[in-house]
Amino acid sequence: MSRYVFKMPDLGEGTVAAEVVAWHVQVGDLVEEDQPMCEIMTEKAAVDVPAPVTGRIVSLSGQPGDTVAVGADLVVFETAAQAGDIAASSSGPTAGATTSSASLVASTAVPPRRTSTTPSSAPRMMASPATRRRAHEAGIDLTTVPGTGPGGRIEKQDLDAVLRGAPAPGSGRTRTAPREAVEEIKLIGLRRVIADRMAEATRTIPHFSYVEEVDVTQLESLRRHLNGKLAKGAPSLTFLPFIAAALARLLEDYPQCNAHFDAERGMILRHRAVHLGIATQTPQGLKVPVVRNAEALDLHELAAEMRRVAENARTNKSSKTELSGSTITITSLGRLGGIVSTPVINMPEVAIIGINKAIERPVVVAGAVTVRLMMNLSSSFDHRFVDGYDAAAMIQALKERMEQPATIFIGR
Repeated sequence: MSRYVFKMPDLGEGTVAAEVVAWHVQVGDLVEEDQPMCEIMTEKAAVDVPAPVTGRIVSLSGQPGDTVAVGADLVVFETAAQAGDIAASSSGPTAGATTSSASLVASTAVPPRRTSTTPSSAPRMMASPATRRRAHEAGIDLTTVPGTGPGGRIEKQDLDAVLRGAPAPGSGRTRTAPREAVEEIKLIGLRRVIADRMAEATRTIPHFSYVEEVDVTQLESLRRHLNGKLAKGAPSLTFLPFIAAALARLLEDYPQCNAHFDAERGMILRHRAVHLGIATQTPQGLKVPVVRNAEALDLHELAAEMRRVAENARTNKSSKTELSGSTITITSLGRLGGIVSTPVINMPEVAIIGINKAIERPVVVAGAVTVRLMMNLSSSFDHRFVDGYDAAAMIQALKERMEQPATIFIGR
């Protein structure tokens, strides 16, 4: 037997260290070559690292949340190679690693293994499934509830008495324990990246937000009409692709809003192409998949691409390209969108467009009160590079297209 030392790989992009997010193996495990060992994260990417050889794990370096320098020992294997051989992996770029990178956030940690801690000798309390369920939902330990039924069985009235804080029938005991436990969760992986990026954005960018209401009654009529013409089984159109199409076409007139700020060079980079970031909530946390060249796509192409990149983000299948390079971001919580929001800019961008929920409300039209479907746009801008006038002008142009949806498809 011999030992093989695998070192923290160099992921490129100037990486000097990486955070251990989660281990998928333990000391003593026998692993096969290419079997996932761990997930590591840099400031730009989350990487699943496969085993370079077949062997038994001798040691692991770093707990989840620890930072390990590039080139430092990460995993030591005991292999069946010729005796006396001591092998060490290269710390160069890892060919077998699967990368998921994001402009705002990256892929998340895989939860560590959990083993059952339920002792086999735990007392089994006699109670009906319904009573057990009620006790679980109320946070009550049934071992503390005296049962008055046959053989000490816990009856409905016994649990009711505890919930009321009154003595159970035939007992002087009362429920006394308020919840005081504190769960400690270490900030690692995707959540740490989100925290760092959000803190940096709010600390360095002088945000200003601009809110405007939009009458989307006609847009809703068009949306319903087009959905009625879709092929059987085709996904329905939501408001989002219409708004994205309108935004992508008007940004040529507002290049200061479709831009990046390169802080190292002190340079504003205005983009002609619109690479549209779509803020997406995933099981792992917030990600921003990107629809590239949104200005060149028609409505249905745009809707399909938005669905595709969002689904890849939710299922943790995004490529590096799909999670980087956005030039402006749209954020929407759909029906949870509220009335007003103040979205945080996705650095290094200079603008983010927030979409609030559409609700019917009375408005005055031509001197008469009528019910219209209204939606607010809540957008934030970097005041270093976007003046209030220019931000307002862009949002008014977007409003005009949304209120007269035929203009979305005419010209720019």
